[in-house]
Formats: sequence, C-alpha cells, structure tokens
Amino acid sequence: MGETSNIAKMADRLSSELFSEFLWKKTGPADQNWSCVIESHKKDTHPSDVVFYYDEPYEPVRTYVNCDLKSYSADTISGAQIYGAVKSLALALGCAEQSEEWRKKYLHDDVSASVVGLLFVYNHDGAYDRNFREIFRSVKFDDIPVPRGSKLFVFGPDEVQWLDNVQYEINHLRGKRIIPDPEHCRFFYPQLVQKKNLRIEGSRAATLEMLSGPWISLLCEDPQQREKTLLVFYRDRGSMAQEFLYLIDYLMHFQQIAPDIKVLIRTLDADSTSAANFERAVEEYIEEFGGTVDPSSDLKRVEFAPIHKVHTHFSPEIIGMTRGQ
Repeated sequence: MGETSNIAKMADRLSSELFSEFLWKKTGPADQNWSCVIESHKKDTHPSDVVFYYDEPYEPVRTYVNCDLKSYSADTISGAQIYGAVKSLALALGCAEQSEEWRKKYLHDDVSASVVGLLFVYNHDGAYDRNFREIFRSVKFDDIPVPRGSKLFVFGPDEVQWLDNVQYEINHLRGKRIIPDPEHCRFFYPQLVQKKNLRIEGSRAATLEMLSGPWISLLCEDPQQREKTLLVFYRDRGSMAQEFLYLIDYLMHFQQIAPDIKVLIRTLDADSTSAANFERAVEEYIEEFGGTVDPSSDLKRVEFAPIHKVHTHFSPEIIGMTRGQ
C-alpha cells in the first residue's frame, strides 16, 4: 500500500517542478476532498489534488487550475481510465464554480477568477510508447458535463514528457548562464491589434493555451546584458521548410528578430532533416522579402538546435522517504 501511495505522489512531485518553471503558483491546501453541492452529481465529495494559478496576459482575470494528477504505468493507460478521470474532473470543475467551500480554500479576494480543469497523466515507468492522442480521440466524451464556458485540459504522457524536456532545457541553459534567473524571465505574449497585452510585466506565466500550443516562448532580459534572449521551444518535427516559414513570419511580425534580441529555437524528437529545413526556410523568407530583409540580418543569427530527450524518473522508496515535500 505504501508503494502505491508513493507512486501516486510522483505525478504531484513532477507537476510541482514543471509548473513552477512555467511560473505558476500554488494556492490553498493540496490533496483535499471538499463537499459536493450539486445533487445530480450523486457524490459526497470531489477531490482537488493541487490548485495552481496564473494571471492572464490579455484580460484582467486570474486563472485557477484545479488538477487531477495521475501516475500510471504504461499497461494501465486505457480509454476507460481516461474517460473515468475526465468525467470525475468535469464534475469537480462544475461543482468548484458553485462551491463556497472550494472558493474559500483556493480563490483570492478582489480578483476576477476563471476556474479550469487539468488532467495530468504521468507515465511513471517510462515505458509508454503508444499514441495517447489516438486513444483520447477514440473515447466518447459526449455525456461528460463540462460546464458551459469552462475549459478542461488533458496532458497525456506525450505532453507531460514534452513539458518535462522544456523545463529541463530551461534549467540547463540557466545553469550554463545562457539565460538569467527566473525573476528576469517571462513567457512572451505579443501586443495584438485587437487584444493589447494588459499586464505585460505582471502576467509572466505560460498559460495552458501556450503550453498546449505549437511553441512555447520565453523572453529573458538580463540586467547585466544589453541583449535580450528569446527562447522558443518548437513542438512539431520540422519535416518541411513550410513549418518554419510560419514560425519565422510570426517572429518577424512581432519584431522578435531584432539586433538586440538573441533568438534560440529548440526542438525535441525533431526530424533528421529539421536543421536543413530551417536553413531552407530562412533562405526562402529572405528571398521572398528581399526588399525589406537584409540577407546578413539578424534572421541569420537565429540559433536552431535539438534538445536531448530526458524522462524524469522517481524511485518509490525515495519518494516515501521525502516526507513533507
């Protein structure tokens, strides 16, 4: 029983490490059951393994993430398991929005709050080699009551490993002094025409939308250096130059290719041709926009490189010995 409990703690340990690197903060007590207030749920309580929060960049809202943390071995990850976990989380999400007990435990006073759900599925033995998205798409979620206007996110083993590698690389680059300490970094959200970044300095965290999107952008401004660093983690495999043309156009449009910004692009599990495709995309972009882009410009200075794949592994015995962590 003790080992089972320790295995369950692995997802909690990893989620804390991951999301602190993405500048999320914890609120309220962890591993709590609270009373159900919706009779149709036919439940006495709902669980909250942990609740994180971050401020939205484009609206004056604080997002609270009610998490269900799962630590599964490869052979126990199934459509039925995921369906049950998603349904339980959806019920908890609907109830949290109405529960005064939940609000007192987790919400801050004097902020506009948005409550979302996150199912976090960690494969603790590192043996999962199937396509989680295919399993997820095969499950019928039609009867699951996600509240109208609410959001529920699912990070399967692939997404968790991707984010694990991103946070590992951030730590690696910080250790080599290539990027500064966290207080000098923020995740990058551009000023949009119809959505101005309302709190460009205060809203430093990576949102769930960014973490589940095609790339993650971290902007670093070391007070000891004149040059900024933009670290872009590109999620797709880069098997065609066209993929990178879209990314380059995005960076150029929002003026992130500039003399005072060093741009580092990192990929995981990239196609063997990705580096050549990136170079081809740079050349094609310069050729197409030759009238406005100097071939020897800052676009040529963009550094493209793969990151080494890691899998964070915890020993159940060691987890059991780290009391209070």
